[in-house]
Amino acid sequence: MDEKTQELRDIFLEMSGEGSVTESQEQTRGSLAEERSDEERVGPVIETMRERLEFETDEETETYARVVRGFFGDETDAEVAAEIDTDTEHVLAMRMDLHLIRDEETEIAAETREIRRRRADDESVAEIAEALDLDAEELEGVVRALDADAASRRVNDRYRDEFETIVADGDLSTRLARDAREDGLREATEGMENELSM
Repeated sequence: MDEKTQELRDIFLEMSGEGSVTESQEQTRGSLAEERSDEERVGPVIETMRERLEFETDEETETYARVVRGFFGDETDAEVAAEIDTDTEHVLAMRMDLHLIRDEETEIAAETREIRRRRADDESVAEIAEALDLDAEELEGVVRALDADAASRRVNDRYRDEFETIVADGDLSTRLARDAREDGLREATEGMENELSM
């Protein structure tokens, strides 16, 4: 029983004058508050990716899970890096391993399709930069994102979709659990102010 549930139980006992609660009140099943965290739910997806795909980085599953949460929470790589005590380049590399690409990372003045075609022909970043008259340093980041995007497409974006579903479901569960707790507390304390003022 968590702290909030204990508080509600105590309020109920005090207000009702009963000495105990029924077993069904004390033991709830399938509580939204007891759902696994996003980190626990994305862990198996991350482990599957590591088994089947080649990762550039080597981190604990929880660290990758934090990167997933940051990506879908619209956090910058710098914000995530500060929290997990690393640099933004490393967070970027982890995101690429996890197929988490931002739209703007694949955009560049030259045709993205042409860059993709040349990468499919195994042209290096330097060769593409020279052929398309692009800045090699800027192109490096774009090619990295495009390569990760291509890897994601090869598996039909399944891992990214799974991450998104888990995080979206987790946000919904958290909101529902919070609303349920607030509703329960409101019901349990309804009328207390009037009784106390008498």
